[in-house]
Amino acid sequence: MKKSAILVIDMLEDFVREEAPLEVPSTRKIIPFLQKELKKARERGIPVIYVCDAHEREDIEFKKYGWLPHCIKGTEGARIIEELKPEEGDIIVEKKTYSGFYETNLEEILKEKGVENLYLTGCVTHICVLFTASDAVLRGYNVFVLEEGVAGLEEEDHRAALRIMKNVLGAKIIKEI
Repeated sequence: MKKSAILVIDMLEDFVREEAPLEVPSTRKIIPFLQKELKKARERGIPVIYVCDAHEREDIEFKKYGWLPHCIKGTEGARIIEELKPEEGDIIVEKKTYSGFYETNLEEILKEKGVENLYLTGCVTHICVLFTASDAVLRGYNVFVLEEGVAGLEEEDHRAALRIMKNVLGAKIIKEI
């Protein structure tokens, strides 16, 4: 059986909480589903890996892409939400941009664990989830996106990203692990 891991992408205070700098309201709707799927993953021995934005105060991303400052290292806004807090044995990977693979140790961790299947969850479907999915596919991973476990800013962009991941990247869009 192929080894798997589940990625929880950017379920951080600055994306999830009301009136947060980059609030994605639909993230709050996926929390109960993620709680259930993370419990199931842990029970099955599937590693849980949190992939988290972790920006410097003067990060170029804020100017380059016009984002409000968010998820500044060491601030409450960069913290994983309490409802999905990591448990013993879970892994946290900090990222500086959209993809969980770009200039991070994510691939080293996955190779060390012999992971071939990646289950993707989190936000934002058409940005960080999509870019992480793309990089995962290009690296040879089998990518599965939990449809009820991802959230977008706009429904149209969310649906488009799911179509791209399925039709262009060959990711499987699934209901549960």
